[in-house]
Amino acid sequence: MTGIFWFIYGICVSLLFVVLMPLYYVIRVLQRKYIYGWKEKLGIFKSPELGERVIMFHGVSVGEVIALENLVKKTKEVFPNYKIIVTTGTKTGQEIAKKKYSAIADYITYFPFDIPVCVNSFLNKVKPSVVLIAETELWPYFSYACFNKNIPLYCINGRMSDSTFKLYKFLKPFFKHVFNKYTKILAQSEIDKEKIIASGAPENITSVMKNLKFDIKKVDTDINLEQNGFRVIIAGSTHQGEDEIVLKMFKEKLARYADIKLLLVPRHTHRIPEIEGILRSLELIYGFRSKNDNFKNYDVIILDTMGELSKMYSICDFAFIGGSFNKTGGHNPLEATVYSKPTITGPSIHNFRDIYGILSQSCAGKIVKTPQEFSDYVEKLLSDKEFYNKACKDCETVFNDQQGALDVVINELRNIL
Repeated sequence: MTGIFWFIYGICVSLLFVVLMPLYYVIRVLQRKYIYGWKEKLGIFKSPELGERVIMFHGVSVGEVIALENLVKKTKEVFPNYKIIVTTGTKTGQEIAKKKYSAIADYITYFPFDIPVCVNSFLNKVKPSVVLIAETELWPYFSYACFNKNIPLYCINGRMSDSTFKLYKFLKPFFKHVFNKYTKILAQSEIDKEKIIASGAPENITSVMKNLKFDIKKVDTDINLEQNGFRVIIAGSTHQGEDEIVLKMFKEKLARYADIKLLLVPRHTHRIPEIEGILRSLELIYGFRSKNDNFKNYDVIILDTMGELSKMYSICDFAFIGGSFNKTGGHNPLEATVYSKPTITGPSIHNFRDIYGILSQSCAGKIVKTPQEFSDYVEKLLSDKEFYNKACKDCETVFNDQQGALDVVINELRNIL
């Protein structure tokens, strides 16, 4: 498509934006869902004066921002003379970005609305040397503007759901020209790659990089909970309502399996008095990590210290990942999977849907819909040794298949910077 087309396209989307934005704003207010970062999205912000060497990362929301964490850290390490900017599209994404990247990124802001005045204002102020957008989030005018300004544009960790694929394939004549504006498109899998190509992406710029979220490392495992000789279940990052489910299940299993122990890790430690009440009502003997209590003397240990959960997964036999029996959207199961420990999660997994999708294709991870299904699956892991061993092996296989994405992106940056 020529510059004339993009000029006309820009006018059309700008007019549509002017007409629909007030209506959208009113609807959001009535729903008590306010528009956050609207000034930044409009390109109304002070130039951050980052200089001429700027690497920009974009993750629309929580899942994408989390996926970028190790890559952003590695990029800062490999390219110390470049400034780092991180953008998001949502309020929750912005909150996570500021929490995770405040000591790494030089500037954190919102991604602009995809209309000419906003996009051009943003790019003129930030002046990125390269832009990397996590997953297949296509912004037509932004893509054209980067191409027009000779800014290398990458899609990294690209994936495409079946529903998105149907839409993109239907609109292939248009998206073909959007994909053409990219320097490179790096997909999570061969399936994603084929979907992206079928949607209009050129084959010569589309390849597989695997999944960034799997590029995590094992952490220090110097732990002394007297766990040897016991089978340890971890309930990690539990939220209100989930402790009851976990503890009732554990009480039931303890009557059948005397060698099991539970490490309970509430997401918020201020809930511990409430959890103690549940433990007392179930007559479970419990201790605290902060008091150096151990499994030799207690059936349940509450992890009430900070920053230790990741390494604790190394001592468990399998783990329940919390935030999944409410509307939280789940937490990262890979902290357990990296140690070849199978995971179980409830139905609310939208923060890590792609990860659970990969894990649940084998026995590495299980998504359960109800507390009863949770209890039944725990029973299978405890009673069927052959099945349990296969689940552990599947964790190892998944990691071996998925790791390596971070190095692919770093090498791409080395080639252009």
